[in-house]
Amino acid sequence: MKITASVTNEGNHHFVIVKTNESEKTLNVAAKSSGNGSSVNGGEFLCLALATCFCNDLYREALKRGMKLNKVTVDAWAEFGGEGESGYGFSYQAHVAANATAEEISDLIRSTDRVAEIQKTLRDGAGVRLLM
Repeated sequence: MKITASVTNEGNHHFVIVKTNESEKTLNVAAKSSGNGSSVNGGEFLCLALATCFCNDLYREALKRGMKLNKVTVDAWAEFGGEGESGYGFSYQAHVAANATAEEISDLIRSTDRVAEIQKTLRDGAGVRLLM
């Protein structure tokens, strides 16, 4: 599976396209009020990636167990220092309502944590490189 993301900012317009394999989607992300850049910062998107991945993976893993999830809320947070400093303290928490016992839900959350791809990617310290 190949995933790409593209951001183009011009004037007061901000264009975001994400793509998985051949499935392309546009996201509505406003430009900053100055018009220069995105109104959403990368740290916010990184926390959103953690929350979105875990939410989607909970549904995937629940389906494998025959569990029906009625509601999932995932909150993710992190700390960032000054400009150019790495983020730290990445954490997230899930709240799940399902047709299952509290123990079954806890087991689902713990096992999903082991297979959630974005979480694993950050934990494994994936390298990032700039191509010129």
